Amino acid sequence: MHHAVLLLLPMALALGVTLSGAAKSPYQLVLQHSRLRGRQHGPNVCAVQKLAGTNRKYFTNCKQWYQRKICGKSTIISYECCPGYEKVPVEKGCPAALPLSNLYETLGIVGATTTQLYSASSNLSAEIKGPGSFTIFAPNNEAWASLPAEMLDSLVSNVNIELLNALRYHMVNRRVLTDDLKHGSSLPSMYQKLNLQIHHYPNGIVTVNCARLLKADHHATNGVVHVIDKVIAPTTNNIQQVIEIEESLETLRAAVAASGLNNLLESDGQFTLLAPTNEAFEKIPQETLNRILGDPEALKDLLSHHILKSAMCAEAIIAGLSMETLEGTTLEVGCAGEELTLNGRPIIANKDVIATNGVIHFVNELLIPDSAKTLFELAKESDVSASIDLFRQAGLSSHLTGSEQVTLLAPINSVFKDRTPSVDSNMRTLLLDHIVKGQLSSKNLYHRQILETLGGKELRVFEYRNNLCIENICIAAHDKRGRFGTLFAVDRMLTPPVGTVMDVLKSDNRFSTLVAAIQSAGLMEMLNRPGSFTVVAPTNEAFRAMPQGELNKLMGNSKELVNILKYHIADVILVSGAVGTVVRLKSLQGDKLEVGSKNNLISVNKEPVAETDIMATNGVIYAINTVLQPPAFRPQERGDEPADPALEIFKQASAESKTGAETGT
Repeated sequence: MHHAVLLLLPMALALGVTLSGAAKSPYQLVLQHSRLRGRQHGPNVCAVQKLAGTNRKYFTNCKQWYQRKICGKSTIISYECCPGYEKVPVEKGCPAALPLSNLYETLGIVGATTTQLYSASSNLSAEIKGPGSFTIFAPNNEAWASLPAEMLDSLVSNVNIELLNALRYHMVNRRVLTDDLKHGSSLPSMYQKLNLQIHHYPNGIVTVNCARLLKADHHATNGVVHVIDKVIAPTTNNIQQVIEIEESLETLRAAVAASGLNNLLESDGQFTLLAPTNEAFEKIPQETLNRILGDPEALKDLLSHHILKSAMCAEAIIAGLSMETLEGTTLEVGCAGEELTLNGRPIIANKDVIATNGVIHFVNELLIPDSAKTLFELAKESDVSASIDLFRQAGLSSHLTGSEQVTLLAPINSVFKDRTPSVDSNMRTLLLDHIVKGQLSSKNLYHRQILETLGGKELRVFEYRNNLCIENICIAAHDKRGRFGTLFAVDRMLTPPVGTVMDVLKSDNRFSTLVAAIQSAGLMEMLNRPGSFTVVAPTNEAFRAMPQGELNKLMGNSKELVNILKYHIADVILVSGAVGTVVRLKSLQGDKLEVGSKNNLISVNKEPVAETDIMATNGVIYAINTVLQPPAFRPQERGDEPADPALEIFKQASAESKTGAETGT
């Protein structure tokens, strides 16, 4: 038992669990890490990261320590006394605890001398020198100095009552340590019991009304002092009320009213509103804006995309993080130096406007979610601009901008890198087959599902281990789901099937020898009926390449011919986009075919394929210039069987193909 406890103890301490059983708060864990990094400099020394070119300092967590960056900017490591300790001459580190004094004296000890001065001039000093138990969130000297001059003048000159009220708003009538500062909680201040909003983030940053605690937990005989980086002001307005009184949010006010979200923004909770200014709305094309404002569902999605589910103060963002919106989407919230960024763009104009139910950041660009966009708008931001031009040239734009529920199969730009097809009536018909009826989601598609196109064709869905394909095309990127349409970016142009495998082979001169062989082997009926075949189809050239004697022997042996042909057929549809490095298919003959892909070139049994994905209603055809031999095929083991009458048909077709090749027809 004793050994078990000793073994578990280091583990518990490493996980930030105290011996009393309670997990340490994020702030305490970061402080503990800073102590760990500073201990070689003596007792009670903390490593601090200072943002280059500023006075902003942070206790360091493990990730920041190794990256040496905050908000993408370099940091300088310095070593300071941990909160509550001070240096002693000649001694290493910070061995002495700070003297325990009353709150007024402690303000001076921790360097909040302006707050100390104002507490004296406002007659607060008597209270914080006397008996009691208080918490003071004390703005540092820079915070007071950064207030607008007229605001500071009115505070200091107004018979001190304004200053006293302002200071009492920074106080709580009991001792509250960082471990008691719970995320999303509020504390009644000593000014009219107006609430202070507390946030204690996983990265160890603690804020009060979005002001960051710089030095926390400084004990005094009659309370505790936390030094903060801003002067905080009371608020009695909820988010909705801030929108109603702020001139620069006039368009937003109308949009919120039309969407019915005002009830939510008045309700209790902790939200972050990324409030688009009038300027943000003006940047959007009028047509797009009118469409969204006139569509309650799109409007609600648009606004919900600007509301985060939790209150996020700017001070707490020291690296990029994904935040969930009310709409269920995510936004990348980050920072670049002093600027906050959204999805990598510095578009936040005014940050940390406090409301009773959260925080507001003003943004000067509208964040339109996919769910409020037309297919046309989705395509603009995807790698499919070339195919969208084709749809436009074919006069099909109305299907991409209207309220028709469709799914667009849009080939990616690399499909057209060598040549962009011209748009004629055939191309228009083909493009109509790239628009599927219904707004689909790729994750809900299933194997052998039949989709109907606007051109009236039926397309089959094929689901493979790592690919989802529709006929010969495979989905190349995540869906983009718009207001009425979904965009599937696909890896090639669609070739809808035009007949059975037998129909396709018969209509293509390259396969006349194969067609004759299939007829003589009695396999024609099989390849005409419904099914799922992959046919590796040797061309006339493939048969011509066989030694004449071997070819004649093969054709004279009905059983062998059936065997060879069945080795070229598998009872499953495999399109080339679903071929990884190697896919093994079991042929109808019984042996395996190895279909491989290297540098976008498909091979079967290492023989290059001349043309892939010739689609049929009951399968797919790969043209190949070699007749494949099954592993068990041993010419010397064959018995000489009587000649088959079908051989004559075959010889005739073979001779015709040779003549055709010689004359160039």
